[in-house]
Amino acid sequence: MRIRVRAPKRLSGTVQVPGDKSISHRAALFGAIASGRTEITGYLEGEDCLNTLTAVRALGALVTRKGPGHYLVDGAGLSGLREPDQVIDCGNSGTTARLLMGVLAGQPFWTFLTGDDSLRRRPMKRVVEPLTRMGATVVGREDGSRLPLGVRGARPLRAIAHDSPVASAQVKTALLLAGLWADGPVTVTEPVRSRDHTERMLRGFGARLSVDGTTVTLTPGAELRGPCVAVPGDISSAAFLLVAGTIARGAEIAVTGVGVNPTRAGLLDALEWMGAPVGRSHAALAAGEPVADLTTRSATLRCAVVGAPMIPRLIDEVPILAVAACMAQGRTRITDAAELRVKESDRIRSIAAALGKLGARITEAHDGLDIEGGARLRGATVQSGGDHRIAMALCVAGLVAEGETIVEDTECIGTSYPGFVETVNALADAPCVEELP
Repeated sequence: MRIRVRAPKRLSGTVQVPGDKSISHRAALFGAIASGRTEITGYLEGEDCLNTLTAVRALGALVTRKGPGHYLVDGAGLSGLREPDQVIDCGNSGTTARLLMGVLAGQPFWTFLTGDDSLRRRPMKRVVEPLTRMGATVVGREDGSRLPLGVRGARPLRAIAHDSPVASAQVKTALLLAGLWADGPVTVTEPVRSRDHTERMLRGFGARLSVDGTTVTLTPGAELRGPCVAVPGDISSAAFLLVAGTIARGAEIAVTGVGVNPTRAGLLDALEWMGAPVGRSHAALAAGEPVADLTTRSATLRCAVVGAPMIPRLIDEVPILAVAACMAQGRTRITDAAELRVKESDRIRSIAAALGKLGARITEAHDGLDIEGGARLRGATVQSGGDHRIAMALCVAGLVAEGETIVEDTECIGTSYPGFVETVNALADAPCVEELP
């Protein structure tokens, strides 16, 4: 599928975005190993999160859909998961695969995981290595570093203190989940703090967990009990609309009910540094997560330098931040982001190549991007590389480019933002984004 984009005369209005992808994954997985019922509202019904629901069903949890985004997960408890009778397909979801490995490390049976072409290329060693030190057995391609993989867990697992060389919420979560079946406390220390959805939600399920700076410790022994989880809007999805509202002429956009967890909200800070008038109102807490309505309007942006420790707080938003930087005054430098090279695509290379084709003055660095703002973007045919965040970022760039932009290979958008095209058109004075066969 392709998407054709033309610049609208105006973007304005108030919209909602789908539920947070990271929180949705965790709610389903934690519910599966809890006792009792977890009721989830606002669940993201994108392909990645639906794959997580399929996975927990295969392991013995009962999942009931009550309505759009509304699910009941009747968990099997810490001792009740069962060996699946088929290979679990994680699709394109690295979160599903890596977090699930943490759960499987504590299960005394074999489970086999695979994924699509993209996921089978992504590295798994940073999760596999500490899980094998805890006592799990992992076999698979390239010495157990890439899918397909087989995992056989053990009980009890050995307690470890793991120093992670990179800030990775997926690694941290996998080890904390494995720690539920360990013979003592499991500790994960990161160089800087990664997103803390796991810590917040595990506490809500009743786990014994402590945080000291960038060190998180889980002490096993507590029973998890299923709560009600209200998933807020995904800030990574809202990012595309907020940047569009900042760079399009005459725009004024509000996005309601967005999760603004400070370990995830780095894009908001970066846009404010660049001069965007980002507003927050109606702040509240939902399932332990801060939530707010966000607004922005057209602004003249200035350049910025974005690097550690900001990068872990906006790692998924770098492609759309690069689009904003194209429209800013001066040279923006994004650094310390080498992790982007092992996402659904090499996002550094992909966004640099595609925005360059649109006329941006953008240079790829080994760990980031240099962007000289102010170049006039002109419509062209560009490639998403099957990466949902690249595809949506290019659609936003097309909203401010002269002429017509064609973004190819856009089926991937459904992994995180079903309804993206409809949302953008709802903000425009006339339809400006069109799906093509």
